[in-house]
Amino acid sequence: MAGYLIEPTDRLPFSDADKARRYATERYQGAVGLNWYRCDPSLRFILRSRLSPEALSWAEPYLDRAGALMGGPIAERAEETDRNPPRLEKYDRWGRDISRVVMPETFEASRRDLIRHSLLGPEFVKAAQDAGADPAVLGGTWFYLLNQAEIGMTCALGTGGDMVVAMVEMFAPEDVKERVREIFANGFFSGEAAQMFTERTGGSDLAAMEATATPDGDAWRLNGFKWFASNANGSAFVVLAKAEGAPDGVRGVAPYLVLWEKRDGSRNGVRIRRLKDKLGTKAVASAEIEFTDAEAFLLAPPPRDGERHDGRGLGRMMELTNGARLAIASMGLGCARRGLVESLLYAGAREAFGAPLIEQPLMRRKLAEMIVEVEAAQAMVFDGYGGPRLRLNAPLAKLRAARLGVTAASDAIEVHGGNGYIEQWPVARLLRDAQVNPIWEGGDNILCLDVRRAMLREEAHEPFLARLRAAVDQAPPGDDATAELVAARIGDLETAIGRWRGLDPVTAEARLFPLAQAMADVYGGALLLEQAGWERRELGGDRKALVARLYAGSRLAARDPLQAIGAPAEDLERFKDLYDGALTTE
Repeated sequence: MAGYLIEPTDRLPFSDADKARRYATERYQGAVGLNWYRCDPSLRFILRSRLSPEALSWAEPYLDRAGALMGGPIAERAEETDRNPPRLEKYDRWGRDISRVVMPETFEASRRDLIRHSLLGPEFVKAAQDAGADPAVLGGTWFYLLNQAEIGMTCALGTGGDMVVAMVEMFAPEDVKERVREIFANGFFSGEAAQMFTERTGGSDLAAMEATATPDGDAWRLNGFKWFASNANGSAFVVLAKAEGAPDGVRGVAPYLVLWEKRDGSRNGVRIRRLKDKLGTKAVASAEIEFTDAEAFLLAPPPRDGERHDGRGLGRMMELTNGARLAIASMGLGCARRGLVESLLYAGAREAFGAPLIEQPLMRRKLAEMIVEVEAAQAMVFDGYGGPRLRLNAPLAKLRAARLGVTAASDAIEVHGGNGYIEQWPVARLLRDAQVNPIWEGGDNILCLDVRRAMLREEAHEPFLARLRAAVDQAPPGDDATAELVAARIGDLETAIGRWRGLDPVTAEARLFPLAQAMADVYGGALLLEQAGWERRELGGDRKALVARLYAGSRLAARDPLQAIGAPAEDLERFKDLYDGALTTE
């Protein structure tokens, strides 16, 4: 207790050393200060299974440095940025509209550190490829670690930078391409990118859009008002608008590039009305933005005679949005992982009823459940970064991981009790931040509609089901019941998809949510079995088989919950195995 004053309550008649030890502050250190790469055995397991020993050996110094950075300075500054968010300087001293967003110094310091040590820059990507290390897996790991510190920083640095660059390279004039290349010269984190879709007429109902683009040589003049635009301090915006004269509907919508400055170097017609006072993700400067004759560039094939564009702009945008949805899934996973770690650490330090919380059976049950759910979501997200390219991965991973981030943060608050509800403890902000993930890049209903689109237009369920079966084929011997259960559910899922395709449109849409949830459930179970098989073959262990068994029993077994009362309590009997594979603080 060095450095702290002795409180009068420490001298009360019923105070004693044992009671005082229960609230000794040095025992409640939490996740900040740990190396988040070293303390995450489940992450290191995935990397061992995804990378060759030589590639992982090459990558580990970078991953170790990233773990120390995210768990140290980035996580520490996140708390200060949350208390001192960006502010808007609307006018200069002469009353001219400058719409300048001033970011807090904690944000700028973290941004500098992240760019300096990024695993996403072109030089690192080239070095990783030369070493045989998959840059997508390493980039996914980078996002995963950062998202445990602050998902707002991930968004603020521009999760849409890759999308902006890709669309600009396809469609923009050559001089504009060069300007965008300069902005993102050091990778997608070196320039803030923003996607501006939402208007007051509706968030996801893009056909109701009112923003208008008018031809002006090889550029366009854009006018309109975006109601919820993140990264208002950005340097490159992709704005959805309708070309003047185009049909009023989805086919009339197209994406346009807007830069902060015009070609001639003058200020572009971009005005920030106000910054949003949000529940969380305070590091992101979200704003209401007005475009007034802003210079813009069509990110679609050049207009043909009698047409403004090819009518596929929105569809093309949605295809590229899948990458952003995987990033949001990683944000949800990061929140869930942070909630799990904070819960394990707090439960290990806090004592009640004569023993640490973590030794109480009901608490062990909850923590075991969190471990299993986080590892299932982790498997889905990393299958998006390093597995076969599946059209359904992003919407299903986001559907599961974004919601898990909220529930795990809520569980973490409950584990902390009243302390968890206090802003000085880390999990209150975690819940405020996590709540945005089910909204960003499409809520649950929008994700379900995307699943429908993928299945009806692209037959995306076929490679998805094939992936599930291939994963189950890798299951370890000795636990045939779990493999048989997951395999049976894959067959049930295939049958259900066939029945769903035969429903009338209204009923089919209403049934999308349970169908998509079932797809995510089976996806997680199949991937955990695949991991269990790799562990058995390569390491001789069976922990992942335990995780797969617990997950399948919870998510996939159709049983009366009362029947589970007498079932084997593996979550309690092998809790140490679950804990040791989820967290190490040595």
